[in-house]
Formats: sequence, C-alpha cells, structure tokens
Amino acid sequence: MSGHSQFANIKHRKDAQDIKRGKIFQKINREIYTAVKLHGPNIENNPKLRTILEKARSLNMPKDNINRAIAKANNQNDQDNYQEVIYEGFGPGTIALIIHCLTDNKNRTTANIRGYFNKYQAKLGVSNSVQHLFFKAGVIEFISPLDLDDILDLVINFEILDFSKDEEIVQLIVAQEDLAIIVQALRNAKIENFVTNEVRNVPFEPINVSDEDLVSYQKLFDLLENDDDVQFIESNLKK
Repeated sequence: MSGHSQFANIKHRKDAQDIKRGKIFQKINREIYTAVKLHGPNIENNPKLRTILEKARSLNMPKDNINRAIAKANNQNDQDNYQEVIYEGFGPGTIALIIHCLTDNKNRTTANIRGYFNKYQAKLGVSNSVQHLFFKAGVIEFISPLDLDDILDLVINFEILDFSKDEEIVQLIVAQEDLAIIVQALRNAKIENFVTNEVRNVPFEPINVSDEDLVSYQKLFDLLENDDDVQFIESNLKK
C-alpha cells in the first residue's frame, strides 16, 4: 500500500506541475498575441515580442505553441481582443499589491480579483491608491550560470540600483532610461534567455510582515497567480 501511496503522491505532484506549466504557457500566449497585434510579428521592430519569445524559450514552451500564438494574432480575421487592466490594493499585513491583467472580459476579471481580496480580508483600492509606494525602474531578469560578480563586471559602466541571483535567475534593477542600453550590453556579451526586460514598479521601502500575515498573503498570491487573466503581480513585500 505504501508503494501505491507514493505513486499517487508523485502523480499528484506531476499533475499539479503540468497544470501550473500549462497556465504559464497560457499567460505567455496572451502576451505574444497582444504584442503581435500591437506591433507586428517582426522581432526587429517589436522588442517586446522578442523578450516574450526569449522568456517562452527559457521556460521550454513548445515551438508549436509559440508559432500558433503568432499566427493567430497575425490573422486579420481573428476577433479576440485583450485589454490590459491594472488593480491596486492592500493585502494581509498592509502589503501593497499591483496586479497586471490581460483580459477579454473586464467584468469577470474585476469580480474575480475582488473575490480573492475579500476572502483574505484584503482591501482592493482605486487606481493610484498604492502607486506612490513604488517607483518606475528597469527590471532585467535572465537565466545564466555565471557568478553574480561576473555578471556585474559586464555592466560595470552602468548604474545598477539593485541586483540579486536566485538559483540561475539573475535580477538587475536599473534606471528606466538606461534599460535599453544595458540590455544591449548584455546581449553583446552573449547573455540570452531574458525572462523580464521592461519598466516595472519597484517599492521604495520593502516591508516585513508577521508569519501569520505572510501565510495569508501567500494564499492570496496563489489565488491571483492561478487566475488566467493575471499576468504578473508586484508587491512591496521584502524578499
């Protein structure tokens, strides 16, 4: 019986991983679709699409999936229409949250986000209700086996506001006006597999919260992240 239970647990974990992987690919599909609709399928004229495709490849998204998303968006008869919607609010422990969505039904998305917040006694705010707690900066994330010191040597001539490495994912925070030139310097040094390469909200002062609030926040975060319409979430929670 123990062998059966172990197999069942392994299968459950694999199924959960497959579901999460599928959701990630679905979100990337929407990003590809929206980028192509806005600026066309040529990555030379569409740097946002180029970054999205690099992220897709770094996450081992099947090439067929990528090609289908591009072809769908490039089809003039396709009527899908995703709009960007941003929600702001305070989660458990007064953690500030900015939630970025791509949706084809704003009413559905708003109802879902409000429901998640209500479940964990969080407060959904109006536009710009937490934006003052963040500043705009260039966020660069990429996968690299190089040591962080070696990475920093590649950008030594630029001002780096913050940097970190978690396993193989390197994150650099830079002034937004320097984003493009720093990305190009990394490309010139044969750095690829960019996961993020865009201007985002970075907190002025990351905060700590109690263990109890942290547990509630993680549950709220998981609900948000699992929603098909949510693309990514920014917060001022200290890592």
